[in-house]
Amino acid sequence: MRASKFIDRSIPILFVLIWSTGWIVARYSAEYADPLTFLLLRYLLAGSVLIVVALAFRAPWPKERGQWGHAMVTGVLIHAIYLGSVWWAIRHGVPASVSALIAALQPILTTILAPRLMRERVRLSRWIGVGLGLCGLVLVLLPGLLHVDPHQLNQMLGLIGINAFGMLSVTLGSFYQKRFVHSGDLRTITVIQYAAAAAVTLPAAYMLEPMHVQWNGIMVATMAWSVLALSIGAIGLYLLLIRRGEVSKSAQLIFMVPPTAAVQAYFLFGEHLDGLQLAGMALTAAGVALASRN
Repeated sequence: MRASKFIDRSIPILFVLIWSTGWIVARYSAEYADPLTFLLLRYLLAGSVLIVVALAFRAPWPKERGQWGHAMVTGVLIHAIYLGSVWWAIRHGVPASVSALIAALQPILTTILAPRLMRERVRLSRWIGVGLGLCGLVLVLLPGLLHVDPHQLNQMLGLIGINAFGMLSVTLGSFYQKRFVHSGDLRTITVIQYAAAAAVTLPAAYMLEPMHVQWNGIMVATMAWSVLALSIGAIGLYLLLIRRGEVSKSAQLIFMVPPTAAVQAYFLFGEHLDGLQLAGMALTAAGVALASRN
């Protein structure tokens, strides 16, 4: 029982720590590969690894055609559209701080939609936690937001819209995952999701990019981390959180991703981190703890 409780409490922490490295990966990979091309390779490699794992452990595959279809839909929503939109927007000029703020709207949208789509009961304490989390997040991202040129921001409305569309996609994908993919082996289901994501990303990359990739040690390490830690580790944990709990409760963890990424950027890239941002991190953590409390 103690071991089970320890694992249950460790999963959200591991998810936030790993998922937040996606910002670091995006920064490293941007110098060596086009965004959609990088994601296409990531889906193909992650799917290949999971196929080997599924076959080695004789993981069961979905038996009904509808289960395959539902897994494909979630793959397109959670992977192809969400990641593709965010990476494309950042690569073409949307500041990471603005992108992070847009992504952090997911818990709010999820909390609003949960009673209507999933009949989840959202307590007052969760609404208060969402509010605290958003306020803390604004404090964390405020220094970066203040340095954005308003004229430049007006020119990027289209890219910001693409980023917001990605946030909406992952929100709907999470609900769809909870509603229609609530059973089955996550290893084989994720293989199907990545196959669908790759099928959608390939023509998009071909039409929108020169599909440039410069292979070197940094690129290999970045791709390896993206495949093993993000596409397999973090995505697996996120799908597990959705399956085992409420969608709105799982989404609150997204609030903790930008502050955690800011800490990582501080140590890896020497980015500034002041007292206001530290206070914002503490406020965000308090909001997530309140919103996620049983």
